[in-house]
Amino acid sequence: MSAREFDPFRLDVAAFAKAAGQLDGRWPLAQFDRLAESAVGGEGALEAGVVTWSARGEPRAMRGGEARVWIHLAAATSLPLECQRCLKPVDTALRLERSFLFVHGEDAAAQLDADSDDDVLALTRALDLRELIEDELLLALPIVPRHDVCPQPLVASADAEVADEKPNPFAALAALKRTDPN
Repeated sequence: MSAREFDPFRLDVAAFAKAAGQLDGRWPLAQFDRLAESAVGGEGALEAGVVTWSARGEPRAMRGGEARVWIHLAAATSLPLECQRCLKPVDTALRLERSFLFVHGEDAAAQLDADSDDDVLALTRALDLRELIEDELLLALPIVPRHDVCPQPLVASADAEVADEKPNPFAALAALKRTDPN
């Protein structure tokens, strides 16, 4: 009996978990449009990049009920982001390892997600794994990307020098207060 083929772009989640299926691969980083919007350096910076990923299905038996459907997902890539200190590109490693519980219906997923520490999604017969991976990589982006040590020393901006040269607007008030006889 041959192993069942699963399509990562239209994954039947229940069948994948029931079969304890496993998928893995490498997709070009340039195929992740929303993730590419966060990158600096244009599309040329993304051409060599890849997202390495794996997914594993698991049916987890429940006492007195039907088995719960789980997918364990891992992905990794490196994305050039803009350093918030020096404004130069910084290669940022993104890694994720997440497990998702799938339940029947959006309402059940929302209710269980609110009550549980697990990541809960609605069960579907056509899950796009690439879209789910992109969502999770977007959530893994650092809030403030930066180098550990910037490659060039930071230079004070011209605006800061101009601000030092301007008189303090409260200096005039201080002068008035000194001349007030009361």
